[in-house]
Parts: sequence; C-alpha cells; structure tokens
Amino acid sequence: MKSDRYTFEEIMTMASNGELPEIIIWAAPVMFSLVAVEYFLEFKRNRKAYDEKDLWASTAIGIGNVIVTVLSKFVTFFAIWACYYYLAPWTIPATWWSFILCLIALDFCRYWAHRIAHEQRFWWATHITHHSSEQYYFGVSFRLSWVQHLKLIFFLPVAIAGFDPVIFFICHQIEVLYQFWIHTEYIKKLPTPIEYIFTTPSHHRVHHATNDQYIDKNYGSTFIIWDRMFGTFEPEKEQPVYGITTPVESYNPVYLVFHEFINIFRDMKKLKSWKNRFRLLWSLPGSEYDGDKDAFIRDKGINT
Repeated sequence: MKSDRYTFEEIMTMASNGELPEIIIWAAPVMFSLVAVEYFLEFKRNRKAYDEKDLWASTAIGIGNVIVTVLSKFVTFFAIWACYYYLAPWTIPATWWSFILCLIALDFCRYWAHRIAHEQRFWWATHITHHSSEQYYFGVSFRLSWVQHLKLIFFLPVAIAGFDPVIFFICHQIEVLYQFWIHTEYIKKLPTPIEYIFTTPSHHRVHHATNDQYIDKNYGSTFIIWDRMFGTFEPEKEQPVYGITTPVESYNPVYLVFHEFINIFRDMKKLKSWKNRFRLLWSLPGSEYDGDKDAFIRDKGINT
C-alpha cells in the first residue's frame, strides 16, 4: 500500500532536518587527514609519486563534484523516491538484514554501471576523468566527473525493488565512501579471505592500470565477487602503470572533466549519417568506424 510508504515531503523534511545521515561529511576530516599523511610519507621518502599539480587538479575536480552533488540532490532524492513510491510492487522494511541486502543489490548495480562505463563511449566520457591521473594516491578518489550523476539510472532498480529510501541513501554513501581507501599504494595485499570477497587496493590498482592484462578488469566497488563471477577479475602481479592509454596533457579541471565529450563531438562530425553518429555513442571506447564492414572496430588492448 502506498500509504505505508514515505511521501516525498517526508523524505525532504528528513533531509532538511538532518535525519538522513551525512556519512561522507562526517568522514571528510579523516579522508583529508589521510591524504595529508600519505603526502607527508611520500615527501619524506622522496619518492615523488605525488605530482602536486595532479593533486590540485584532483582536489578541484572533487570540489566541483561536491557542488554538483548538492545542486542535484533534489533530483536524486525525487528519482529514488518516485521509483520506490510508484513502481515498487512491495516495500522492504528498514531492518539490519534489509540493510545488508540493499548494500549487496546496490553493489551489484554499481558493478554493471562501472563496467558499462568502460564499454560504451558515452558512459566512458562520464568516467574517464577518474582514470586520467598517472599517479595513484588517496586524492585520486576525489577525481569524479561532474556528470557522473547521470549513472543514477543504473541504481533505480534498487529503489524499484522496494528498499526503504533511507536505507538506500545510507548504503549509497557507504559505497561511495568505500572507494576512498582503495586508492593507495601503501596498502599491499590483505589476508586471502578479504582479497577473495572484497575489493581491495590491490584489486583497484589493477583497475587503474594500462598494462595490457589489466585493462578493463576489476570493476567491483565494495565486492570483488562480481568480477570473479562474470570473468573480469585479474590479480595484481606486475607493477601497474597508471592513467589512460591516450594521456591527457592538461591539469585544467574543466578540460579533464569534458575532454572526452569534446573528442566524441569531433568524431561525430567526421561521420556522414546520424545513424552512425548515434552508434558511435554506444561503441567501445577507442573504436573507429570501418565503412567496409559498417561497424565500429576497436584494436585489441585499447580502451580509451
């Protein structure tokens, strides 16, 4: 019964009254402190793994993402609430077990959203910003595109499944927050049970690498089990080489966010038909149109 569900006014009232936990805001001081500690260790060891311009670019992009998140919060809340209120065939009560189920369901959706973002050029344009750094440090976790919120569409099935919106928002924040600690080289491989189930820094270093065997691997957000199930898992063996296969020679945060959209527009102009221009949006990143085969072809090992 719809009468048993939150109204949109109730959800917004809870948000404005601070009744929806802002876990990421609470965790922010810890995150910034760890960035500072990591930077100090790098400086002390003179490893020079931190490119200061790169760090400031990541920070600027992160600040922009926070601003966009705040501005789009109303739309996000409404979309989740509408799917829950109008489309869910039932409601799942807010309990400890529904919290666990919601976290697993959301992580499953995040796996596929992440994988599709590497397999279709339009979605890659919303994600490439995160991969553009040639360093790997906590601050890279801040490097999130200002248009990444479009991927909300992939998470709507969780709301349609009937999970309590409050539980959804808490789980979503935990999923986002989890990404922070896996962006470092200081944490090596963890005990086998953890490495088998959860996404760890070792797994995610592979994901950020351009080594041939590492490209398009380890999409898992919190759980690595999805990669093991769907054939995209790759263990860390040789030293990862970070970045994208076609490096971006810029530290300009605006350009780093939108450069792939610019490239898409340029490539679309080269095509004569609107049909092929539309197909280009959903082609594999790095592929080019072959007129003889009337298909978009991608060289092996190229993903950007």
